[in-house]
Amino acid sequence: MVGSGRSARSVGFGGRSWWRSAAVAVPLVAAGLVGVVAPAGAVTAGSSVGPGLAAQSASLTCLGEGTDPAAKLHHRTEILIKAPLRTVWNVQTRVAGWPTWQKSVTSMKRLDPGPLRPGSRFRWTTPAPATPSTPATTLVVTSTVHQAVPGKCIRWSGPAIGEGLRIDEGTHIWNFTKVPGGTLVRTEESWTGAQIEADPKTAAENLYPGLDFWLADLKTAAEARTCP
Repeated sequence: MVGSGRSARSVGFGGRSWWRSAAVAVPLVAAGLVGVVAPAGAVTAGSSVGPGLAAQSASLTCLGEGTDPAAKLHHRTEILIKAPLRTVWNVQTRVAGWPTWQKSVTSMKRLDPGPLRPGSRFRWTTPAPATPSTPATTLVVTSTVHQAVPGKCIRWSGPAIGEGLRIDEGTHIWNFTKVPGGTLVRTEESWTGAQIEADPKTAAENLYPGLDFWLADLKTAAEARTCP
């Protein structure tokens, strides 16, 4: 689930979005078939379960590359953060600090030094609760960055693997825009894999809230760093 990528929380595979159960949400967000109350300020821009988002020209990109248009699970969302763009970018891309502000990230390890750039890799874990078709487990997500423009966008992807659960590829896009009053963060994620594609409704019901909560956590962390 490194990936790519939650108003939502998704387990970002190369970005994040995972399941949230009770107090723990999974940042792996996908398709959104069910009605979920999003955190304040988060807006669900679009999601689907089905043949993919190939027809949606509004899909997010970074340097012209987006999520997988053929994937059955997609989710897109956004939030306004009342903090400078640089602050928001730093909080999100300094991934070693994720466990300090993301409730669903239980561990994080950079696999190379320096700022995130094309080719950068990081491995993180997030809990996944039991569903009617999969056991409770801990997902190990290995994300690889493919495109990055500092202060503007980043795209990563990768697999998420746990006991009895596997997401072959999650692709996650993040766009950052300076706007009056702060920074608009938009994110989109797609997931592929035989296991989740066999039961997309269950995957959507359990993964959808993750991306929303990721954005809510990002908002809280970035705004706290700009308080007087």
